Amino acid sequence: MNENEVVQNAVEAPSEEAEQLADLLQIRRDKLAALVEAGKNPFEKVKFDFDTYTVDIKEKFEELEGKTVKIAGRIMSRRDMGKANFIDLMDGKGRIQCYIRINDIGEEVFEEYKKWDIGDIVGVTGMVFRTRRGEISVHVYEIELLTKSLRPLPEKFHGLTNTDTRYRQRYLDLIMNPEVKDTFVKRSKIISSIRRYLDTQGFIEVETPMLVANAGGASARPFETHFNALDEDLRLRISLELYLKRLIVGGMDRVYEIGRVFRNEGLDTRHNPEFTLMELYQAYTDYHGMMDLTENMYRHVAEEVLGTTKITYNGIEMDLGQPFERITMLDAVKKYSGVDFNEIHTLEEARAIAKEHHIEYEERHRKGDILNLFFEEYAEKHLIQPTFVMDHPIEISPLTKKKPGNPDYVERFEFFMNGWEMANAYSELNDPIDQRERFAEQEKQLAQGDEEANRTDEDFLTALEIGMPPTGGIGFGIDRMCMLLTDSAAIRDVLLFPTMRSEN
Repeated sequence: MNENEVVQNAVEAPSEEAEQLADLLQIRRDKLAALVEAGKNPFEKVKFDFDTYTVDIKEKFEELEGKTVKIAGRIMSRRDMGKANFIDLMDGKGRIQCYIRINDIGEEVFEEYKKWDIGDIVGVTGMVFRTRRGEISVHVYEIELLTKSLRPLPEKFHGLTNTDTRYRQRYLDLIMNPEVKDTFVKRSKIISSIRRYLDTQGFIEVETPMLVANAGGASARPFETHFNALDEDLRLRISLELYLKRLIVGGMDRVYEIGRVFRNEGLDTRHNPEFTLMELYQAYTDYHGMMDLTENMYRHVAEEVLGTTKITYNGIEMDLGQPFERITMLDAVKKYSGVDFNEIHTLEEARAIAKEHHIEYEERHRKGDILNLFFEEYAEKHLIQPTFVMDHPIEISPLTKKKPGNPDYVERFEFFMNGWEMANAYSELNDPIDQRERFAEQEKQLAQGDEEANRTDEDFLTALEIGMPPTGGIGFGIDRMCMLLTDSAAIRDVLLFPTMRSEN
């Protein structure tokens, strides 16, 4: 059993293998001690002036063949053939084979090199060439140890497959599973593409507080903390909404923010207590304007990052190039459950139909809440292709303008793909009198045990009294967007360091 297999087994079956791992760790520390004793401590190296990435050597081989390059990275494997060796070196963009001969680097350096381990980080100077088997490689003239790895990597053929270890030790995951790094490179490109699109539309990016006295703007339970300097309780924001709307009041007509928000709720494949949200607000438009923006932005990002508007997630193809479907919540519930809430006029009727369909509701729930429960139970899972679900009940939309002529509903939509909510948008409520009444209703819900209800925000009401123009606003879940565009099964696959239960 080689040391990589020992590491893999020690992760999954800590007993005899763990003792063997301890021996391997000691061997590596002994090697480091010998280097220090000889005055060759690798941790004293300050820098290595590499000039080429491995991917560039492969992509520009015809240009670089026969030329000298300097590369740096981690030894991922080695093949000992006596006085000639091969190693695979991995840098930040890829990996390449290096050919090392005693005649080229000298007997003293070669003997030192033979004591190095997989996982060590080295600097290499050599000539680009192609082997007899056709593999693009670097013929090494100089090699130096830049960092001594004191802990073996997992066994290369099985990789790092234990999901708990992958998430806890993302650095190992990135080393052993190249596709993981590709996912996070793509995530970065997605966010950059969003910014480029919004910048061309005249939006400016801003930053608003994370620590707030009143965590409003969404229905979620906040994390709470205490600020000792002011002896005041504060909360981590659950939304970006209320501060961005203040900026609309102040005359910043198109603003957006991409940032972390925090919700004290459960963990599953689509939820993490801290996640990345983007919210934007545009004066003088409504939720129809937000639909157009969403459709255009999603197409732009897919084309720029993926090169196509057709994406495949878990084997299902979704086409962003086609016009997105638009359907009201009432029609969606009628279509998928057969229940027409236009014919349900009282809370008692809503409760009766809920019982008939085995929809569990709480005593505090009103007719609009029960309509939403029907939508979640019957309709969401069918919304695979890009779909805007419009016109929500007022009971679940405390910050949204009422529909003219139909005050039981509001100008709101949720954007769905793959049965997931991807975005939430409103024609923003800018009537301070109506907003105060909505906050009062939310306070009643809070008193009745709804820990996710909004609290009255007096400063926000003051801002609305100054005057906010008609405004459209939307919040996008960046993590879910990244999941879809990278075909990632769980939100933890697109978060570099997801929240995990303490090992202790």
